[in-house]
Amino acid sequence: MISGFFIFNQKGEVLISRLYRTDLKRSIADVFRIQVVSNSDVRSPIITLGSTSFFHVRVNNLYVVAVTKCNANAALVFEFCYRFISIAKSYFGKVDEEAVKNNFVLIYELIDEIIDFGYPQNSEADTLKTYITTESVVSTSIAAEESSKITTQATGSTSWRRGDVKYKKNEAFVDVVETVNLSMSAKGTILRADVDGHILMRAYLSGTPECKFGLNDKLVIDKNERGGGDAVELDDCRFHQCVRLDEFDSTRTISFIPPDGEFELMRYRSTSNIKLPLKVIPTVNEIGTTQVSYVVTVKTNFNNKLSATNVIVRIPTPLNTTSVDCKVPLGKAKYVPAENVVVWKIPRIQGGQEVTFTGAAKLTSTTHRQVWARPPIDVDFQVLMFTASGLIVRFLKVFEKSNYHSVKWVRYLTKASGTYQIRF
Repeated sequence: MISGFFIFNQKGEVLISRLYRTDLKRSIADVFRIQVVSNSDVRSPIITLGSTSFFHVRVNNLYVVAVTKCNANAALVFEFCYRFISIAKSYFGKVDEEAVKNNFVLIYELIDEIIDFGYPQNSEADTLKTYITTESVVSTSIAAEESSKITTQATGSTSWRRGDVKYKKNEAFVDVVETVNLSMSAKGTILRADVDGHILMRAYLSGTPECKFGLNDKLVIDKNERGGGDAVELDDCRFHQCVRLDEFDSTRTISFIPPDGEFELMRYRSTSNIKLPLKVIPTVNEIGTTQVSYVVTVKTNFNNKLSATNVIVRIPTPLNTTSVDCKVPLGKAKYVPAENVVVWKIPRIQGGQEVTFTGAAKLTSTTHRQVWARPPIDVDFQVLMFTASGLIVRFLKVFEKSNYHSVKWVRYLTKASGTYQIRF
């Protein structure tokens, strides 16, 4: 498995270094610095040199690197790297060079606890916080009773939750967050349309509750299954370890004992029956060599009780543009010469509404005229209480032996950021 773990800054300096096996030497860090950090052409997150493989993840100005000599499961190694970043964020917030230097003792404690001889172990942040603490609590001063609770939690059937959690008000918040990816051709043909979804949950529940979570009646996970035209088809799902998968396979009900606090319950992807929240119709004409005219219409494809917020439309202009005359009925449009785009910002568009941008770009004459590549129009937005995949939460039930009353909240958010593109 993992032979070594390193954290580099953007200059290639080693901030954290830990070797778990004897098949590596510390000089391996120099190899990564020369081959990856100093080499701007490297794009792949996996680099194999001889029998050594480097797996790296970029976060802010840092490289989080796992090194192995064996044919390791790449998905598992990357999951460990991202899990480490998640744990670090839960301990000291932002993960950057300054935070790593200020908390290097804590980081060494964490990586020694979550990896044993190169094999990932318990990586639940809530469990780790019970015995790796940033406060002035010394481990030897923990009472024997508290120590036994930690052992039971770390080695028991629900290592992600303690049984003695208590809240005055029992609440559960569920957020269904979907990111829409769209690529549309100049003729209006959809080249790619898919959804990356996350179901995030914040559980503030006393005791050891059993939660049952129901999704759409018509939910298709396996491509071989046949759903109707209105069925929600998910290409793949990934669940938190607390979910009982056998029950989901048989009844499509997610049954679990939730960790305390915030966690990602489920991750999924959908590529069929996608409901596109915004439709963009561009008409762009080049008038001679001195002008380009724009008519860009944005239509909303959802209920008029809903609205899209923080809508940003980036409309490309030719490289030799000198100025753009913009007219919009809603929001503000401004030409940004440094990026060669017109940025149209709309604070809010109601469902069923249609708005149109009209503009004319003036071009300067050039000796060698190049054909304009026409980059795609890019749209960012957020739509609350709408899902592009059609996924809905039918019910959320909480069962606990004390039979207390709990309050449940469900919220939906569909968004796009740099992934919703229309060619013209």
